[in-house]
Amino acid sequence: MTSTAPIPARRPKDVSIHGETRIDDWHWLRERDDPEVIAHLKAENAHTEAWFAPHAALKQRLYDEMLARIQEDDDELPWRKNGWWHWSRTAKGRQYETWLRRRDVAGAAEEVMLDLNALAEGKPFLQLGALELSPDNTLLAYSLDETGALDHTLRVRELATGADLPVAIEKTEDAAWGNDSRTLYYLSKDEARRTHRVWRHRLGAGTPDELLYEESDELFWLGLGKTRDERFIVISSASKDTTELRVVAADDPAAAPRIVLPRRRGIEMSLDHRHGRFYLLVNDSGRNFRLVETDADAPSLQTARELIAQRDDVMLEDVDLFERWMVVQERELGTLKLRVFELADDRIGRDWHIPFDETVYSAGGQVNEEFDSEVYRVAYTSMVTPYSIIDVDLRSGRRTLKKRQPVLGGYDPARYDSTQILAHAADGTEVPVSLVWRRDLRDLRRGQAQPLLMYGYGAYGIAVDPYFSSSRLSLLDRGVVFAIAHVRGGGDRGRRWYDDGKLAAKPNSFSDFVACAEALVAQGWTTPAQLIVEGGSAGGLLVAAANLRPDLFRAVVAEVPFVDVINTMLDETLPLTVGEFLEWGNPKLPADYAVMRRYSPYDNLRAAAYPAMYLRAGLNDSQVPCWEAAKYAAKLRSLKTDDEPVLLSVNLDAGHGGASGRYDALAERAEVVTFMLAIWGLAGPATGAAAP
Repeated sequence: MTSTAPIPARRPKDVSIHGETRIDDWHWLRERDDPEVIAHLKAENAHTEAWFAPHAALKQRLYDEMLARIQEDDDELPWRKNGWWHWSRTAKGRQYETWLRRRDVAGAAEEVMLDLNALAEGKPFLQLGALELSPDNTLLAYSLDETGALDHTLRVRELATGADLPVAIEKTEDAAWGNDSRTLYYLSKDEARRTHRVWRHRLGAGTPDELLYEESDELFWLGLGKTRDERFIVISSASKDTTELRVVAADDPAAAPRIVLPRRRGIEMSLDHRHGRFYLLVNDSGRNFRLVETDADAPSLQTARELIAQRDDVMLEDVDLFERWMVVQERELGTLKLRVFELADDRIGRDWHIPFDETVYSAGGQVNEEFDSEVYRVAYTSMVTPYSIIDVDLRSGRRTLKKRQPVLGGYDPARYDSTQILAHAADGTEVPVSLVWRRDLRDLRRGQAQPLLMYGYGAYGIAVDPYFSSSRLSLLDRGVVFAIAHVRGGGDRGRRWYDDGKLAAKPNSFSDFVACAEALVAQGWTTPAQLIVEGGSAGGLLVAAANLRPDLFRAVVAEVPFVDVINTMLDETLPLTVGEFLEWGNPKLPADYAVMRRYSPYDNLRAAAYPAMYLRAGLNDSQVPCWEAAKYAAKLRSLKTDDEPVLLSVNLDAGHGGASGRYDALAERAEVVTFMLAIWGLAGPATGAAAP
């Protein structure tokens, strides 16, 4: 079955700025409610389906492989709070989780709190947002998004009856309970979907909700949480580089918020509370943060006691605070470390690092709800180790593996190997690349180049640490090597790594990515004819570095890609735009525009040969609108001088994260891998996982 790519009409719009003539022929595709736009997106889907039709058997085989590795009937490891155990359950054939609980007493029966499958009936999309139990264990505050546009509606369920109270608050984010179990705090959003107000709702009072705080600065978004000791509701107001914190006494349903420390531009912080003291992670003395404690009644950085100093080579990422212990998440040259401190009333006692058995891994705190705990629960994974939960006895240091995610079908981690190499960017910076492969298949090639998939993100200071994926085995078992490029702009090597890949330094992300690809080729891992790259959202922008070096890549998979950078950042009516000025810059400023103009994928397409391209988008995406991918596909097809496919798939029922149901999401992944294997010419079955 063949199909001709749809060709949307050219309707030139002058978007010139700063003396540069810019004509956007496909600006009209922004109008997602226009029937002609919808018709075009459906035509794109039909074209993509026609391309995949000859590969239907491969796609089904991949889906079956991936599904066969999953334990479909599975229970999450329960976690304890307020005398109850809580967990989620997945059941064979059901798309979503069911949330359960049982009392921590012998013989207690399990109770269903929330069955997302029942709530999803008749709906093409459903995603859980907030899930907060009241302190007296009688009520559940939960929110649902039914479109993928992050429009959550907050409800309250009476757990004894399973009935929802007459509460339905639209366009919300986050929720936290007051300690009376009758007062509920939540955030609401403005028209740009920015969290800008915090409210207090009193159940059954029959009075309007009370506005506690409104953030008027469009650069700042509100966040809401609660200290682990449940003494304070915490309201954060944060931009990309500045934080202001307010607290509300959780015991007082009438308390007003009070500022912890006034905002200072460039100063970020987070807090927890213990014994009348606020413990603050703050970057006032250096980019990698320090840890201080201060009087909760009169907080001050001038009188605060420094517990851990800022270090140029170690990033303090997070702190989990308990009655007698503190666990600090540190990042040293890209390696995550969990450092345990014993706490006395007025001093810090001994400290030690939780040891891990691999050198390249990812680890962090899992669910640790109870303040008075002697056990710390850790989530651990690596490129070859499935997601694992480890309980650490904080007094003895003893580690107990509580659960490792099952991988059915005889998965043996010893058959796979991983390492990390260093690429050298144009300015001499060493950029790590994590790799994983199947040992026997690489041995068979005796070091020859192999098909390789390189993934990258590189934005917002978000680290992409090594992780396991059971669906990835369908690539590794066909002789594909998988790599993660830890480029600047992410948080992979601390805050300075982020700073060196944002704003005026953003081009470093792309040159790093190219340098990683060049290093993999130079070291014999792969060749340009075998190298496929993949990224999503800001990572979709990254992999569109194919614009810079189209000769270096065989194919590009860009999911919900941010590719129309300048036009998007010029439109302040769009969600995210204003707040993103501190990440990408403001193109209305000539200097910022000049930087964006160098890398914006849509603006840098030219007449040339390009790699094969598979673009994925969601119609209801409020973060990266689907028209970015649609415009990019149209312009690319009009300029490219080769016959490689340009495919666009738009999920008409989802948003930024794609399909919400687990089987639907797996089918989407199978389609992506089908595209890769078809491009590589690896359409056959996987090699059996025999020992080398």
